[in-house]
Amino acid sequence: MNAKELALQVADTALEKQALSVEIMDVGQKVDYTDYIVICSGRTDRQVDAIASEVEATLKKEGVTALGVEGRENNKWVLMDYGEVVVHVFEDMTRGFYDLEGLWIDAVRVPIRRVAASR
Repeated sequence: MNAKELALQVADTALEKQALSVEIMDVGQKVDYTDYIVICSGRTDRQVDAIASEVEATLKKEGVTALGVEGRENNKWVLMDYGEVVVHVFEDMTRGFYDLEGLWIDAVRVPIRRVAASR
């Protein structure tokens, strides 16, 4: 699975767990540590945990394991490093505080295959 497909798989999996505001950013021309950043939110720390757990389980079935995972202690911001893809799963209010989208305002957004159900 190439990096873009991996990022799309993460987004699909997050949406299956009702993640909010899923975004994929292509940062491969801007940084040397990853190609794509996936950002999404959960309404609560329990939903953040469920999203992160499902991403890990789904990718593990595909033979892809994380190089590292941080933030599972409190589930306000879980960072998952898959090398070519870095995943940020935020609790909704925490996401607004850190505003990674603002940091990567000039990164190309990758269209997501699925459309989230209306909330």
